[in-house]
Amino acid sequence: MTTLSLATILAESARRHADKVAVVDGDVRVTYAQLWAQARSYAAGLRELGIGAGDTVALLAPNVVDFPRAYYGALAAGAAVVPVHLLLTADEMAYVLRDSRANLLVCHASQLAMGAQAAAKAGIPLVAVGPLSPEMAGQVRRLEDVSSRVEALRSYVSREAEDTAVVFYTSGTTGEPKGALLTHLNLVLNATVNAFDCHDVRADDVALGCLPLFHTFGQTVSMNSTFRIGGTLVLLPRFTGDAAIELMLREGVTIFHGVPTMYVALVEAAARHERLPRLRLCVSGGASLPVVVLERFNAAFSTTIFEGYGLSETSPTATVNQPRFGTRPGTVGHPIWGVEVEVARADVDDRIELVPAGELGEIVIRGHNVFAGYLGRPEATEQALVDGWFRTGDLGTKDDDGFISIVDRKKDLVIRGGFNVYPREVEEVIARHPAVVQVAVIGVPDEVHGEEICAVVVLDGNEPAPSADELIDWSRERLGRHKYPRQVRFLDQLPLGPSHKVLKRELRRTIVAETESTVS
Repeated sequence: MTTLSLATILAESARRHADKVAVVDGDVRVTYAQLWAQARSYAAGLRELGIGAGDTVALLAPNVVDFPRAYYGALAAGAAVVPVHLLLTADEMAYVLRDSRANLLVCHASQLAMGAQAAAKAGIPLVAVGPLSPEMAGQVRRLEDVSSRVEALRSYVSREAEDTAVVFYTSGTTGEPKGALLTHLNLVLNATVNAFDCHDVRADDVALGCLPLFHTFGQTVSMNSTFRIGGTLVLLPRFTGDAAIELMLREGVTIFHGVPTMYVALVEAAARHERLPRLRLCVSGGASLPVVVLERFNAAFSTTIFEGYGLSETSPTATVNQPRFGTRPGTVGHPIWGVEVEVARADVDDRIELVPAGELGEIVIRGHNVFAGYLGRPEATEQALVDGWFRTGDLGTKDDDGFISIVDRKKDLVIRGGFNVYPREVEEVIARHPAVVQVAVIGVPDEVHGEEICAVVVLDGNEPAPSADELIDWSRERLGRHKYPRQVRFLDQLPLGPSHKVLKRELRRTIVAETESTVS
């Protein structure tokens, strides 16, 4: 039996960097020693509330210092953590609480209106963290109050390396959300490899924590990896390009982790600022980054974006562009240390058949980052884990130099008149039009071709606005006859999920509903 706890990440940095600032939250600065002491105090309070080794604690909190306090407090108590998306409805949250078999919901005071409803629907107790409003004071138990009445834990409760540390819920694009079981070993190793192996990250680096900490990218790559190396995490609860630039300048941020929509916002905001932060390292993940956005950002900020790839089920990082292998725009780089990433036949489900270099297929992954399965869903686990590989559902290629390219999600593939069309290829072309800020390409039902290609576009208000026909002509000149969009819709903004990824399923639903109402 090998003992290992994800709580070690904070415990060891408190030992090695005790007086170093771990977290900046507005005017609040918390050192590693203080944060670990607060986490151990929360752990003692959770134990008073009946939480022990093997229990499950759900956490509903924005990007404030109480997130890492409660997160590491639950881990120190020996519990598994279920991060809850902030933008879910009460019913959706209650589903996560029930499905994860959570014993308790730790809810930040700012989220009590929704959190209390969800906990009541799920039939589990709730405890608050953070300052309560006068009307809520006395009505809800505060973890701080419970913790203040007992002595803090001396250290964290021992766990086994293969025990579940965090349960991440998938987005539920294909049915109900599933809980992906990530072990202590998964998450400690992923944070360690991100911190020490992929890029030149240093203990004096300052990272901007603008990715939601309840999401796997923000949690592992921003928070845990920064804490693993002893850096400083500057929290930004609500992201905008202008707010991010101002905060990065004020706090001397050197590392930025973001999803493509954040890089788009930063490029737009850069034109409004005389000074820009000097960013030493920028990492993009969560969705495909259009090459033109990478080029514009690198030019504006005089730096380099390293695009990577991962999923909730892979802790999350699986590949990233790394200086030791060289970087290649439009790819997600090479596998991280200790992880294999290959391409397999997408049409064979019951076994893994790898394809030659350059051939399109399904991305498959094996290594220390692959999850233990889906909670309570043995059939889904069996479908996802085949011959020791995790089937990602993403289509891509691996070239002779080992660079991985993601072409698209299998479910996002558009089949027009029997021809496969990959939305990302179309998006890359349209994104290069000077008036286009963002674009998402989807398939919509069509009586003749089965599906038709529709481009949903956000325009730059500072450029002359093209018509739909002009954008169609632009695409026709640059794409094959079966690939260019026949429909273009304009929106002020694209629908984003809690992790700032474009919700293509929402776009499809909206566009199809509009079409049906117009026809009727």
